[in-house]
This record gives sequence, structure tokens and C-alpha cells, in this order.
Amino acid sequence: MAELIAYCGLACHTCPIYLATRQENEAEQRRMRAEIARLLKEQYGMNYQPEEINDCDGCRTKNGRLFSGCKRCLIRECASEKMLDNCAYCTEYACERLEVFFSLEPSAKARLLDMRQSIFAGIKSPHSIGRD
Repeated sequence: MAELIAYCGLACHTCPIYLATRQENEAEQRRMRAEIARLLKEQYGMNYQPEEINDCDGCRTKNGRLFSGCKRCLIRECASEKMLDNCAYCTEYACERLEVFFSLEPSAKARLLDMRQSIFAGIKSPHSIGRD
């Protein structure tokens, strides 16, 4: 099974919300959601109560469950509107919005940079795609 990568470069299999969604033990799931609420406040300044941490199947899901914070994510909205697999494919990479996010999640930046190198191997500049 392919690794699920968010538009911004996060790996869903490492996301605490994604992991809590897959947790079958209800007591452990509640504990995880309380920890997630604490982390969201500490790392991102987002105020969620544990009971507000809803299930998520990844931000690229079409018909699945989506965390409420992802529903409001401007990076997700932009990449989705452009019909991109993720931001690595964007001709405006890395936009200001993405750079701010990368300051909080350097692993996402590294992941997208690796993807861009693979995608654009042999092309002088990804910004020249579609231009003659």
C-alpha cells in the first residue's frame, strides 16, 4: 500500500489524529485525543477540546472522514482547487503559506523536496513546465 501523503507533505501514518482514528481501544483513543488537543495548542496555537478531535482518513480523502482543522486548511484548499496530488507539483512551490507551515513541520518540507527532485529529475527548472 502506498504511503498516504498530505498536500502539505505530512505523512498521514505519523499523524496523531490519523493514528487515533485507527485506534480500536476506546480508552486509548480518548487518551490519544486528549494528548492531541494539548499538542495542537502547544505547537500550533489551536484550541481544541479532546472531544472535538474527530476522526480523519487523511486530507486528500474524497468521501472519508476529515479532521475539522484540515477542513479549514488553506494549503489543502489551494492544492485541491489546483487538482494537485500535493504541493510538490505546484509551479508556485514553495509559497509563503507553505513556508510558514514548514517552519512548524520541517519533515514535511524535506518530504516535498525529495518528491520534487524525483518529479522534476532531468528538467532544468520546474517553473519552466508548460512554457516554451
